[in-house]
Amino acid sequence: MLVPLRSDLFTLQCWSGDKVTIAFSKDCHDREIISWIASSKRIDGTMIRDLMAESVEKRFGKVNKVPHPLQWLSDNGPQYVARDTVHFGRLLGFEVCTTAPYSPEINGMAEAFVKTFKRDYVAFGDLSSAQRVIEQLPLWFEDYNEKAPHKGLKMLSPREYRRKLAT
Repeated sequence: MLVPLRSDLFTLQCWSGDKVTIAFSKDCHDREIISWIASSKRIDGTMIRDLMAESVEKRFGKVNKVPHPLQWLSDNGPQYVARDTVHFGRLLGFEVCTTAPYSPEINGMAEAFVKTFKRDYVAFGDLSSAQRVIEQLPLWFEDYNEKAPHKGLKMLSPREYRRKLAT
């Protein structure tokens, strides 16, 4: 059975007119945001490949590829379907999959995270500039992983759930 990772990207509009684009990888089993990147410029395939490599390292340590079958599911954005990105993902051991065009519900867990993140963090943040948003992101992601309860995890946060499984 493939353990799925989901990846997506979304854009935040700052009050100054700046935009911040964020890409992330999410473990569908424990709901943890494993890795993320943010930029006030366009996120390209190179950045997605870095996200993939960082996700593997954060979850499995310094390994050349994932130790068991793992699916990487994303939408059909150009940074995800780029030949170099798909090839790199396969080298890491991922089964690289994309959703059908105009079918965001297939990547529903990632889409739900974006909605929750905007509701619970962005709505209360300082959106004055791209720099200010990017400065707050580490705290927001850490809070989400450590403290945000999930109904599907019996009201535990992703990391609480992982710790419980480890005992």
